[in-house]
Amino acid sequence: MEELEHPDRAGLRIEAVLAALDHPVRLRVVRTLADGEELTCRQILPEMTKSSASHHWRVLRENGIVEQRRQGRNLYMRLRRADLDARFPGVLDAVIDG
Repeated sequence: MEELEHPDRAGLRIEAVLAALDHPVRLRVVRTLADGEELTCRQILPEMTKSSASHHWRVLRENGIVEQRRQGRNLYMRLRRADLDARFPGVLDAVIDG
């Protein structure tokens, strides 16, 4: 099974982060993960088709907003709050509190 690629903290770009968050589904994902809990993709968007959800997961992961890990058949996701807060203080809180 292929390893999921995540940008490192120094590679996070504010314009990419903001662009990734400029979609209601992805914003909902971030707000769902805001408490720090790690959830499966199905727990976050149970009503969405796998192909549509996969697109949103990829955008969030490739832009450094979430970290994903595989465990068996499940894909777990968590918010990269520490990295985002370190690079862009206050941005994540503003988005979550919206």
